[in-house]
Amino acid sequence: MSDHQINPNKWIELYSDYLFNYTITRVNDREIAKDLIQDTFFAGLKSMKNFKGEASERTWLISILKRKIIDYYRKINSKKGQAEVRMTYNMEENEGDWLEERVEDEGYLNAQESLENTELGDAIYNCMDKLSEKQATVFKMKTILNYETETICNELNITASNLWVIIHRARTAMAECMEKNWL
Repeated sequence: MSDHQINPNKWIELYSDYLFNYTITRVNDREIAKDLIQDTFFAGLKSMKNFKGEASERTWLISILKRKIIDYYRKINSKKGQAEVRMTYNMEENEGDWLEERVEDEGYLNAQESLENTELGDAIYNCMDKLSEKQATVFKMKTILNYETETICNELNITASNLWVIIHRARTAMAECMEKNWL
């Protein structure tokens, strides 16, 4: 018998804020984040029969959401660098329009993205080094490693309200640091 039950009637009440916070940090656009969460709920409804109860309902929804975010980036990156260019030429012998579809070299895009990801990672870790030890630990566990609140509280021997104060202060400090050092 499964340890976890599924109740879609409570998804918005229980998980929408968490899913939104998770998504907005990854897509940085409120409307896209809302659309991805809506798609996640819809996909969850469609695949409810596949829920085995081996993970919590929230963990299951997050796994669906992660796939939605990946699909979103695949979709926008597949269109990246494509342009339709219409060129008119007028030469002594010939005259007309050329329609050309141009796609940038994927190797160039991958190298550029890799460089940007490396720089972003360095900026994040430099900013984390400026946090207090406890803030850095909580930030890493909650935001980067996606540990459950209960797990963090048990490991660090803190209350849930204390965790949220620490994570709020850490995120605020990280945002300020990233704004100075990355943007």
